[in-house]
Amino acid sequence: MPPSRSVTATHCPYCALQCGMNLRPEPGGAGVTVEERADFPVNRGALCGKGRTAPAVLSSRVRLTEPLVRSRAGRLEPATWEEALDAVAEGLARTRRSFGADAVGVFGGGGLTNEKAYALGKFARIALRTSQIDYNGRFCMSSAAAAHQRAFGLDRGLPFPLEDIPRTGCVILVGSNPADTMPPALRFFRELRENGGTLIVVDPRRTRTAEQADLHLAPRPGTDLALALGLLHLVVAGGHTDEEFIAGRTSGWQEARAAAMAHWPELVERITGVPVPGLREAVAMFCAPDSAMVLTARGPEQQSKGTDTVGAWINLCLATGRAGRPLSGYGCLTGQGNGQGGREHGQKADQLPGYRKLTDPAARAHVAGVWGVDPDTLPGPGRSAYELLDALGSDVKALLLMGSNPVVSAPRAAHVEDRIRSLDFLAVADVVLSETAALADVVLPVTQWAEETGTTTNLEGRVLLRRRALTPPPGVRSDLEVLHGLATRLGMPKAFPADPEEVFEELRRASAGGPADYSGITYARIEAEQGVFWPCPAAPRTGEPSRGEGSPEEPHPGTPRLFLDRFATEDGRARFVPVSHRDAAEVPDAQYPLLLTTGRVVAQYQSGAQTRRVDELNAAAPGPFVELHPRLAARIGAVDGAPLAVTSRRGRAVAPARITDTIRADTVFMPFHWPGEGRANTLTNPALDPVSRMPEFKVCAVRVEPA
Repeated sequence: MPPSRSVTATHCPYCALQCGMNLRPEPGGAGVTVEERADFPVNRGALCGKGRTAPAVLSSRVRLTEPLVRSRAGRLEPATWEEALDAVAEGLARTRRSFGADAVGVFGGGGLTNEKAYALGKFARIALRTSQIDYNGRFCMSSAAAAHQRAFGLDRGLPFPLEDIPRTGCVILVGSNPADTMPPALRFFRELRENGGTLIVVDPRRTRTAEQADLHLAPRPGTDLALALGLLHLVVAGGHTDEEFIAGRTSGWQEARAAAMAHWPELVERITGVPVPGLREAVAMFCAPDSAMVLTARGPEQQSKGTDTVGAWINLCLATGRAGRPLSGYGCLTGQGNGQGGREHGQKADQLPGYRKLTDPAARAHVAGVWGVDPDTLPGPGRSAYELLDALGSDVKALLLMGSNPVVSAPRAAHVEDRIRSLDFLAVADVVLSETAALADVVLPVTQWAEETGTTTNLEGRVLLRRRALTPPPGVRSDLEVLHGLATRLGMPKAFPADPEEVFEELRRASAGGPADYSGITYARIEAEQGVFWPCPAAPRTGEPSRGEGSPEEPHPGTPRLFLDRFATEDGRARFVPVSHRDAAEVPDAQYPLLLTTGRVVAQYQSGAQTRRVDELNAAAPGPFVELHPRLAARIGAVDGAPLAVTSRRGRAVAPARITDTIRADTVFMPFHWPGEGRANTLTNPALDPVSRMPEFKVCAVRVEPA
C-alpha cells in the first residue's frame, strides 16, 4: 500500500489507550510530525510526551536499517536479507531435525499488531509445529484475564468505553497510576470528580494519581487480596449487598460470602496496614451512589495470587450489583499497546484465534479448517512465558523472538539472560538493537507503526487501524514479510501473506464464532466508525437467524458495553469465586527486611528499548532510582542522590536514592525500564500465579544499604 503524501490519521505506538494522532510528512521526506487528532474519543487530541516524540525512533540514527548475522568471530555484522533469512530458517529447521519440534520456541509481544500476533501463532503451530509459544503479555494482563474468564466467561479489559468513567458515581482504582502510565486517561478521572463522583486510589505509594483522589488507601505490597475481602466483609455487615441482583444474575454467593466474612476489619488492618476507618470510608463512598466501578492494573495483578486478588475485587462488584449494569462494572486497565488484541489471536500458549481454547476440539477444527490443515496436527498448549524462558538452552534450543526484550523485562532477569545466552540459536526481529537483540545470532530490522498498516485493539476492546504514513528505510521489512520469507524457506509460501489486510481477512474468518469475534469488522468500518468494539460477528445472510444485535440485512454494530443482558457463561450468570488471603511468595525476614515493588515513570515505556533512544525522554527520566521513605533513609544512612544497593535472593541492583514521604516506610520502589546495574528485574521474583502463570513482579523481599 503506497504511503499518502497528505496527513495520515493513525494511533500512538505505545500504551493501550492507542491515542489518536495525525502524522504530517516533513518536507523532503525527512520523516513525520505528530499533530493533534481531536476527533478520536479516547484522547480527544491529548498526547503524552512519549506519543509526541514517537517519530524520533523512526530516525536511522537510532534504529536498525540492515540485517545482522553473527560472524565466526562472534560479532554481529551486516548481511543481506537473503543471507539473514536463510540463516534463521536453517537454524530453526536444524533444531527441529536434531531435537524435535518442541525444541524450537517462539516468543511474541503485546505491541505486535493483531495481524502479526495472528500470523506468529499460526507460524509456530503449522510452519514449526511447536507448542512452545507465548508472549510478554503474560507479564501484563494475564491475572485479570483469568479472573475475567472465571467470573464472566469472557475477558475484555474494559467491558465499557472509557467515556463511561466520568458518568459513574465512584471508581476504586487499584494498583494503577495513569498519571504516569497513560496520562491522557487521567482526564476521565478528573471529569468524574467534576461531575460529583468520587475516586478511591489503592496504592502503596502516594502517586500523582493518588494525590487527585478523594481517598487514598496505602496497603502493604502483596495484601490487596485481604483489602478487597475486608471491604466485602464490611459491605455484608453494613447491609449494602444487592440481594435481587445476586439472586437473579449470579451464582456461588454463599461460598464467597463465607470466605469474605473470615476477614474482619481489624484482621485486615493488621495484614494491610490500612486503618479500619479508611476501610469503612471506602465502603461508604463505593456504596452511596447508584453506580460504581472497580478498575485494576498491574499492582494487584502481578502477584503469585493475582487471579484470586482480581477475583476478590470482582466479588465486591457483584455483591453490590455493580456489574452488568450501565455505568458499573469491573475492568482492567490493560498496559501494552496491543495487550488486548495480542492475547486474543493465538500467540498465547493455550489459545487459538478468536480467544478460542487450544484444548477445545471444535475450536481446533474451525481454525484448522481456515488454515487448511488437519486439526490433529495442531500442537497442544505449551509453556507460559516465564516457564518458556526458563527452559531456554535445555528443553528449548532455538528461539524466534518478535517485539519483546526479556533481558530487561522478565523477572529474575539475570537468570533469563543466562538462559538466552545458552541457546543454540536465537533470532530476533526488532526495530532497535535491544539488549536481547544484541545477544542474537541473527537480527532482523523491522518496520514501525508509522511505516506499516495494521490493526490493534485498545483497552476498551475497540479495534483500531494504524495506517502507513511513510516509506521505511531501505533494508527494513515488516514482520509479516519476515514470516512470509521464513515460511517460504520452510515450504509454506502461500500460507503466510505479507499484506496486512489479507492477513486481517483471514483473521476475521478464524475468529468467526469465537468469544473474540472480529468477523464483522473490516478496515473500512474501522476508519468510518473510529474503531469497532468486539464481539462483532458478521451479519447473517437474509433469512438466516441473527447472531447478535442488528437485523440480518444490517451489519452488527459492535459491542461497546458487555454483559448488560447476560454474562458470557453457559447459564448467563456471573460466578462468585470464593477466595482467601494468603501471603506473597516471599515475605520480609531478618536477612531481607523490606519489600520491593516496581513500576513505570511517565517518560519511559516498558523495557525502554525505544524510549531510551529519545533525547527529550531521557532528559526527563535519565536513569533508574530507588524510592524510599525518609525514616528508612535515616535508619540506613541513605543520602538523596547517592547510590543505594538493593539486594534480593536473586541478585543485586544499584541506583541513586530518591527520598520521599510518598511511599510506605517498609517499602522501596524501582522503575524497571533500564538494563545494567540498575535493572530492577534482577531482583524480582518469578513465583507464578497457579492459574494465570503471572510472575510476582510487584512484591519481593529485599535489603537496602548505601552502595
